[in-house]
Amino acid sequence: MKNLGNFLIIVGVFALIFGILLKLGGKLRWVGKLPGDILIRKGNFSFYFPLASSLLASLFLSLLLFFIFKIIGKK
Repeated sequence: MKNLGNFLIIVGVFALIFGILLKLGGKLRWVGKLPGDILIRKGNFSFYFPLASSLLASLFLSLLLFFIFKIIGKK
């Protein structure tokens, strides 16, 4: 039962952080425009691949989940 409580707290924190990011989405103009993001425009065609943004998000989420599972794993 204790693990379920910890899990629900963590899910709530994630939901709160995600909600704040969605609310501030328009104000965080650097997200998606990092050096390393690929943007190709030719005529009516545009291709965007957020390589650097994806790597940064992956690193952040990996570290966050590492610490969360480290906390949950403690008994």
